[in-house]
Amino acid sequence: MKISRTVITLAVLLIIGVAAYTLWPHAPQWTADETAAIRALWLGNLPPLPPDPSNQYGDDPRAAALGQKLFFDTRFSANGQVSCGTCHIPELGFQDGLPLAQGVGTTTRRTMPIAGTAYSPWLFWDGRKDSQWAQALGPMESPVEHGGNRTYYAHLIDEYYRAEYEAIFGPMPDVSRLPRNAGPVADLEAKTAWEAMTAEDRENVTRIYANMGKAIAAYERLILPGPSRFDTYAQALMEGEAATMQAAFTPDEAAGLRLFIGEAQCVKCHNGPLFTNNDFHNTGVPAAAGLPEDTGRTQGAPQVLADEFNCLSPYSDAAENECAELKFMVAEGHELLGQFKPPSLRNVIARAPYMHAGQFTTLEEVLAHYNTAPATPDGHHNELQPLHLSEAEIKQIIAFLKTLSGPVVAPP
Repeated sequence: MKISRTVITLAVLLIIGVAAYTLWPHAPQWTADETAAIRALWLGNLPPLPPDPSNQYGDDPRAAALGQKLFFDTRFSANGQVSCGTCHIPELGFQDGLPLAQGVGTTTRRTMPIAGTAYSPWLFWDGRKDSQWAQALGPMESPVEHGGNRTYYAHLIDEYYRAEYEAIFGPMPDVSRLPRNAGPVADLEAKTAWEAMTAEDRENVTRIYANMGKAIAAYERLILPGPSRFDTYAQALMEGEAATMQAAFTPDEAAGLRLFIGEAQCVKCHNGPLFTNNDFHNTGVPAAAGLPEDTGRTQGAPQVLADEFNCLSPYSDAAENECAELKFMVAEGHELLGQFKPPSLRNVIARAPYMHAGQFTTLEEVLAHYNTAPATPDGHHNELQPLHLSEAEIKQIIAFLKTLSGPVVAPP
């Protein structure tokens, strides 16, 4: 008996369909809008590294090599034990895992991750710096971080890095006759010595100091997030590879992703390939016990406008028309009160505790806060609305967040 070609074809298609279902029985069906949202989060969608017009040395490999040495050199601190790498530990994703950063003293905020910050127009939790090089300089003079001062650092550059410095930035001025400890810092003796120096000497030392920051930034620009399981899943979705999707995600992780881009509204703040919009938000985070009131962007906005090293400063390499972020920023208003910058969620599972002063120990506590949207401290405006997620849904979101773990790509 002959079997028609049509019957054979239908039988083959049925077998293929059953096999596909067996291989991927829980394959979620993503809408066009959801697929677009997932594509927007995919690391492969990260644009090329943007230039920093305020730092003409930002992409100079010699500057990056010098900056890497400065980043890990503990001599650039008051006690000879603190470097940038003390708080930004490579093995911990360039953060430290502490509620509050520990330098020569204790700060009032926790360390932010570095990977991908070359894409951010604002640095620190309150955005008080507008470039990586300006950010690098802040802790150097902080009495509780590095605790040093400008002439001390200039002497160290002269003694240990002069040849490398001059190969990048040109001849160094003579600093041998300058006081060992002088700078516009909290220490009264160093501040008095700084004010006694001539304007020319202060300018020369400050230029060396600014160039230190630019070298460190050239290194930090190369610190980027690497692909995670989420990126494998997102790419497989876009390419229609069901088997790869199944291998990359569990059903709960896929459900958590759907909540993340949908009902849970996480992408309002945590969007783009870095999972942050690099803006500022008040999400009603409670104050940290024992610390002074922290008003966030309210104090950061005026600080960046007045910053000695901002994009419009004499130490910036940018033209005035290249500083649009600074010139047109919102600098005042009640809405700034209690706003903080959302950090990237990449590798978030390894970055406990959470929030700007480590107020939450676990992701479960973070999600419970977002789910209930409690009243904010002192009546600050709160952007949150209760989500009414179930306990199972919260667990699914956390399961998804675990898929964002991946390597941090940095020079060896």
